[in-house]
Amino acid sequence: MELVSGMTITRRSLLRGSAVAAAALPVSAIAATAPVERIPIWPGPPPGGTGLRVRDETVKRSPAGPADDIAWPHVATPMLNVVPAATPNGGAILYIPGGGYARVAVGREGSGIAHAFAARGYTVFELLYRLPHDGWAAGPDTPLQDAQRAMRLIRHRAGMWGIDAARIAAIGFSAGGHLTARLASRSALPTYDPVDDADTQSARPTVAGLFFPVVTMAEPDAHAHSRRELLGADTSPARIERFSAERDLPADMPPTFVAHAANDAVVRPANSLTMFAALQAARVPSELHIFETGGHGLPLREKGQDHPWPSLFERFARRHGL
Repeated sequence: MELVSGMTITRRSLLRGSAVAAAALPVSAIAATAPVERIPIWPGPPPGGTGLRVRDETVKRSPAGPADDIAWPHVATPMLNVVPAATPNGGAILYIPGGGYARVAVGREGSGIAHAFAARGYTVFELLYRLPHDGWAAGPDTPLQDAQRAMRLIRHRAGMWGIDAARIAAIGFSAGGHLTARLASRSALPTYDPVDDADTQSARPTVAGLFFPVVTMAEPDAHAHSRRELLGADTSPARIERFSAERDLPADMPPTFVAHAANDAVVRPANSLTMFAALQAARVPSELHIFETGGHGLPLREKGQDHPWPSLFERFARRHGL
């Protein structure tokens, strides 16, 4: 277990991250990138932590796994991993990982997915967000505070990173898909008091991508673990309604891409079907893909070939402004 991480990665770590990306895309698509930067998203302590003694902690996801294959069961310092584009095209992606709201499954060196999209020309920002079980005052809205702040910060510093503030997607995986859906539908919800000029920016993504997402908090399709971690003991009908991501989609919901594997034994594919039906009912531009296989986690490569989901998402996202 480790407390508070460093701010940059080593050359060896960068090469290992680049190797992951190389496995995900044709060799011709891979170019060297600069080291991954890590930055806090708040200028001081995050909101709602008065009296708490939360510390940043990591655990290995697998005893025999790579050194950076870690998860964070406690987060005191929300961060962004900034994975620079190999050949920038001006677009950016806020990447929101999963972990069932019990932990955040993200390393420090940039994931394979982040490096794969960086190789396609996008600057990728991986979000390490806080968790409700640590007692933050905002409760289940704590992760949304961090997601909103991250999007606003990226927009505020767009010029510094050489990206177009109007071309920022958000993609989320598993419970991160739930948080991404809430960011997309609740970007204007006041969840914290502004702290600096970055908070004058919009938190609305240009386009959203939800991958094997947790969506509903309602039975029978709710992911029980995520619901328990997010909502705690209060599962009243009103609370279920409020935190079910398919509910009350606004007119300005960003165009949304949804993908799931039919054989996902962790989060039921019905979550994606429910979300797509809600998007269609709200007349939000949307696209759904249910792949036959993939389990709980669509791979970058399958049987020696690139999996189609990154290209399908990119095609959809570019059509809608990314």
